[in-house]
Amino acid sequence: MDVNRTLQDLCGTWALIVNQSSDIGRFVTLSLDISLEDGQLQIEEDWGNRKWRRTLRLPIDGEACTRSVEDRVFPSNIYTAISYIPGEEIVYRGVWSDTGVLEISERFEAVGSQGTYPMEISHTYRLSPTGAGLIYTAARSSRQGHEIRHTFRRKGVGEAWMMRMVNDWTLDGGLPEQAGIISLQGIVNRHVPRLYLVYPPEWDFKFTPHVLGYLKEDRFMAFTELDGIDSAIEQFREDIKGYIVWDQNVRTSLIVSFTLAGLTDAIVIAEDLIPLAEKYGLELIHDFRGQFEGQLDFEIYTWAYEQYWEQCSRDYIVWMGGQHGNVMMPGVADWGIYNKAFFTDLSARPEDTEEYDMARTLLSKQNKYSFVFGWHSYRKDKEEQHVALTSQYALRVEGLHTLPNMSFSCQIPLTPGFTFRNNHNIQADETIVPKEKVYIACIQTDCLGIGGWTEPGRGDIPYAWEVTMNWVWLAPAMMEFFYKQATSNDYFVGALSGPGYMYPRSVPPEDLPPLIEKARELMQTLDLKVFEVMEYTDGGFYTGSPDLPRSIVDAYFDGMPEAIGFVNGYTPAYTFTVRDKRPLISYDYYLSPTQPEADAAADLEELAVINRKRPYFLLMHVRNFSDIKRVQRVLNRLSPQFELVPLDTFLKMAGETPTFAERYRGDTQGG
Repeated sequence: MDVNRTLQDLCGTWALIVNQSSDIGRFVTLSLDISLEDGQLQIEEDWGNRKWRRTLRLPIDGEACTRSVEDRVFPSNIYTAISYIPGEEIVYRGVWSDTGVLEISERFEAVGSQGTYPMEISHTYRLSPTGAGLIYTAARSSRQGHEIRHTFRRKGVGEAWMMRMVNDWTLDGGLPEQAGIISLQGIVNRHVPRLYLVYPPEWDFKFTPHVLGYLKEDRFMAFTELDGIDSAIEQFREDIKGYIVWDQNVRTSLIVSFTLAGLTDAIVIAEDLIPLAEKYGLELIHDFRGQFEGQLDFEIYTWAYEQYWEQCSRDYIVWMGGQHGNVMMPGVADWGIYNKAFFTDLSARPEDTEEYDMARTLLSKQNKYSFVFGWHSYRKDKEEQHVALTSQYALRVEGLHTLPNMSFSCQIPLTPGFTFRNNHNIQADETIVPKEKVYIACIQTDCLGIGGWTEPGRGDIPYAWEVTMNWVWLAPAMMEFFYKQATSNDYFVGALSGPGYMYPRSVPPEDLPPLIEKARELMQTLDLKVFEVMEYTDGGFYTGSPDLPRSIVDAYFDGMPEAIGFVNGYTPAYTFTVRDKRPLISYDYYLSPTQPEADAAADLEELAVINRKRPYFLLMHVRNFSDIKRVQRVLNRLSPQFELVPLDTFLKMAGETPTFAERYRGDTQGG
């Protein structure tokens, strides 16, 4: 990717990224100060611990200039018996190109133990695409095939801190400190991305250490590690306006405290951490101990609504659900605090009359097409009930409660000039004639960050991944990370039902076309040609119907004319059609993480017996807890009649030669 640069872009102070650079021995650190003075380039080198410095001034039009050697030190290899000769001359030539590259040649007489040696060094200074990094290389005539390489970042830019979380989220264990850290994250990232959290391997979103590595290596960000909430408060004391004490005997008080934290820029702590807050002179904002004792969640949230609702966002609301009882995993709390969102975990189960009615009130007051972050409570209701309710108000669910680091990630932009490119396998006007085979395609459930993306095997076989499309603005650099990591076998699919998770049957009919249009815009940005729909308004996971009426299918085909095909369901569903050789195919199989591999292979063979026409197009949804190695083992058990193909190839063939029966919700068979 070429980005036009001026020499002024090269100017500034650059700090060495030690773990991405050649060793410089006892110097330890190195900084460059590059400037333009009187039409000449000046490079000042400061070689760290030994306080050795040198300055070079030269034109950058290719004209030769000479400088007298003042010091024998040969800094890039101080452990090697090579030195300059004081009093001798060095001849330099400098050339700058607008692609962001400075080349300087250096010719001089070096001295070793046997005498002098004519040496030439080719120095190259290359800006990274974002301009945040500088890669310096030095190729010496005496050192064939092995150049010196140093990586720098702009000093004062991209400096951040990180902390490592532990896998203890119990109210009487690790949660009090970790909830405090997450609340702190939402505050200190309010204007600049400064605190990033690395979650443990057991966390739902497994990518946090991988994205950290990407930010260091691709974005040249520098992270200082903090070792606990004490050091975090000390580092960010000036950003913290006070502290809020939640009641460890009333779990819901922590959820209410998150709401207040966003409104007051105060950290959330439990009783044991009060001395720490006082140590740093923090002001007590509110103490919830004893306030809600004996009250129902409905009563607590009613109080919070009366106190805080009018000050909260109408674009974001957070359902701090998921685990219940003695465990809470509030990964998304930083994002809610960052956006001054109202936090709750009200039930979407109609039988829970008071909570259900209050949930409807809150949702009805949010802006149309706005977002519900977090996740439903596993104790109170079901996913289907939660999403069906939010969809009734044309709102977009962006899960889960464990979604991490969004207050940080939303502020790291795309690399200038970066364009999302999917790995398409077919051309729009291409015709593929299928053989008399069972064609199978695999799609991984539940977005890019959960499951197999970071596990072994990715790239070994054609495989499709559901893209959480709103990450294009919610976490642009993180989305870029996934696209850059993708192999030719990784194919991205738009999801889920709209520009966010929703159920189309629950969405008011007048709101479905505008939502589909928003999803279409995201697909165009992300270069997606396949869209996935999931419809579980009436409990389609195990009961009810996961199928789509003809009118909703029409809306997707009409609203996404660029799509080459559509996918429907989660577990098996029965909606099928084809329009102008663009198919909509439902899943025929769901690979459960608990299904033994031999049984899964037998299930797939049985489907091939039941569906006798060839070609037979068998779409398999892989639960996120299965990695690609497991999928490969299942596929390796299948008979030769099966052939795994990329999803877009699969849909192209199915559109050309449909052997499925057209079917919609309400038809007498299936559906």
